[in-house]
Amino acid sequence: MATLQKIRSRGPLVVIVVGLALFAFIAGDAWQVMRPHQSQDVGEVNGESISAQDYQKMVEEYTEVVKIARNVNSLTDEEVSRLQDEVWQTYVENKLIENEAKKMGLEVSDAELLSIINTGTHRLLQNTPFRNPQTGLFDKDMLNKFLADYAQMNQAQMPAEYAEYYQKMYTYWQFIEKTLVQTRLREKYMSLIGNALISNPVEAQNAYDARVAQSDLLLAAVPYSSVSDSTVTVSEADLKAAYDKKKEQFRQYVETRNIRFIDVQVTASAEDKAALQEEMEEYTTQLAGNVTDYTTFVRSAGSDVPYVDLFYTTRALPGDVVARLDSVSTGDVFGPYYNASDNTLNAFKKLAVASMPDSVEFRQIQVVGENAARTKTLADSIYDAIKGGADFAEVAKKYGQTGEPTWISSVNYEGAQIDGDNLKYIEAITMGKKDELKNLALGQANVILQVTDKKAVKEKYKVAVVKRVVEFSKETYSKAYNDFSQFIATNNTLEKMVANAEDAGYRLLERNDLRSSEHGIGSIRDTKEALRWAFNAKPGEVSGLFECGDNDHMLMVGLSGIVPEGYRPLSLVQNQLRFELLRDKKAEKIMADMKAAGASSFEQYKNLKDAVSDSVKHVSFGAPAYVAALRSSEPLVSAYASVAEPNQLSQPIKGNGGVFVLQPYAEEKQNEEFNEKTEQETQASMHARMAMQFINDLYLKAEVKDMRYLFF
Repeated sequence: MATLQKIRSRGPLVVIVVGLALFAFIAGDAWQVMRPHQSQDVGEVNGESISAQDYQKMVEEYTEVVKIARNVNSLTDEEVSRLQDEVWQTYVENKLIENEAKKMGLEVSDAELLSIINTGTHRLLQNTPFRNPQTGLFDKDMLNKFLADYAQMNQAQMPAEYAEYYQKMYTYWQFIEKTLVQTRLREKYMSLIGNALISNPVEAQNAYDARVAQSDLLLAAVPYSSVSDSTVTVSEADLKAAYDKKKEQFRQYVETRNIRFIDVQVTASAEDKAALQEEMEEYTTQLAGNVTDYTTFVRSAGSDVPYVDLFYTTRALPGDVVARLDSVSTGDVFGPYYNASDNTLNAFKKLAVASMPDSVEFRQIQVVGENAARTKTLADSIYDAIKGGADFAEVAKKYGQTGEPTWISSVNYEGAQIDGDNLKYIEAITMGKKDELKNLALGQANVILQVTDKKAVKEKYKVAVVKRVVEFSKETYSKAYNDFSQFIATNNTLEKMVANAEDAGYRLLERNDLRSSEHGIGSIRDTKEALRWAFNAKPGEVSGLFECGDNDHMLMVGLSGIVPEGYRPLSLVQNQLRFELLRDKKAEKIMADMKAAGASSFEQYKNLKDAVSDSVKHVSFGAPAYVAALRSSEPLVSAYASVAEPNQLSQPIKGNGGVFVLQPYAEEKQNEEFNEKTEQETQASMHARMAMQFINDLYLKAEVKDMRYLFF
């Protein structure tokens, strides 16, 4: 039990006994879409499938680890979606590497894992709760003590909370062990690949020269923008020829969908706003009157900002209220007013202002007896003893407590729900006088409390705020729902939807290359059902009405096309090709004009019609040059600078932003000594990063299938 107490003292382990209700909800949602005739596999890697149940278990396992690491009880929907993607990506990569490692005979032995744990420097270990309280570093002895206690514990004789706590911690450690093995195997594989791409003295010298050798050049150019698009013709044959030449660039490895959709966001009507305005005016009148209980009043007004009868810094108040505080006298009311940033109507009353310490040092003794009477008697006895001169710390030690002082400031309680005993406790600390002794009765216990020091005086306020979001009514939503339902009923094909959306007052949106691995449509919350529909529909079909968002959006989707795995069709890439062909044809025209003009010197090129000139300095082969006159990056400037002789004029060069000529006029070398070992290490590091491309190649070869959208 001593180990339990040590571990529980660490931050991430204070609150972790949480059920899996969140994932029960996810699972319930997932299994609703399953059908007996459907496969229950969420994906496939190298022909090996993974079931929805197994994937769900991995997500649950990882989520519990994240919650322990972050010291939180639950995660948002967005965080869950990110974790689902992380789990999938990690699973796929581990499978890819395991498959290759098996062929090569790579493995991670138990002895190797034990060595990693004993060494204790791996980054994964530094994030575990098993850290030395003095150094903050991983402590293998602390881990071993926990594992020994876990192996010997008798759950039947332990409180259920402790037993569950130990089980969760053990499951957490099993995940860390498994991840250590997977991470180490990946490190070994990547090291093997990276070391196969070794550097050499010649490459090191070339890399050094490319970086330190610099040139200053004169540039004269005719930008492509000087040639009107209307003077250049790109034929269908040109597009087809360019497509065939660059076809491999347009390979698509997953099937995608092109959709058109209508997103209707329901907002408050003029009637809704007027009704809320009337309410707020009544609340403002009541605020200005004699309110006896502001906590109850603010709650009954439906305010998003609860009132707590404590002095707070402006940090705890809404920004729109803070901006108006100085214009209000104590005891006065401001409002009602509209705040656009959070779409609210507001009114507030400035109740009190005080300059008071923000940080308070205090010490306490908690007193608990067999019953309320015994607790009171014992607390009174302790209070009287200290009041009579007994040493506070010595009395505290007598009852198993240190009695050491601790600091509290507004940052520790502002923004938290505070009422009842909590309010009484914090108020006693923050409003207590220095060295004053108090005997607080709190529920089933008493606290002997003494403020020992105060500092950091700040301006603090008591402000009662009524903040109400301008929301739509049920009638407003029903009208929007009925109108949209009618539109969908009478426009049941994509053609009709596109033709009539604008006339009906709806904005038609478009999204191309929608992937099944995404979590929704149009950055709207809770649109997974619409995504599933899109990947089960046929081109030309339209969906029914999806209610989504935060119960304030309605969605209609039409499938305009399916882009299958393989080469993207010319129709989808022709705009990109047309731009490239226009540039190439403009370059041909500019070069022909340069030749016809008979330009042969830099001055002659500089004086050509529509020409611009620039001086490009400190150009090296190690990095592409940016040409301000063309507003483009021009790698060929760097390439020419590395081989040209001083004052040698280049031939016209086709660049990214125009056709240009170059004339170097100065050369220099950076004052940097050549170090062959350092250069080779730098190149080897670059090669190691290039090794990541092997993972992508393995991914393509493995024919990975991601069908998670069917279930999650």
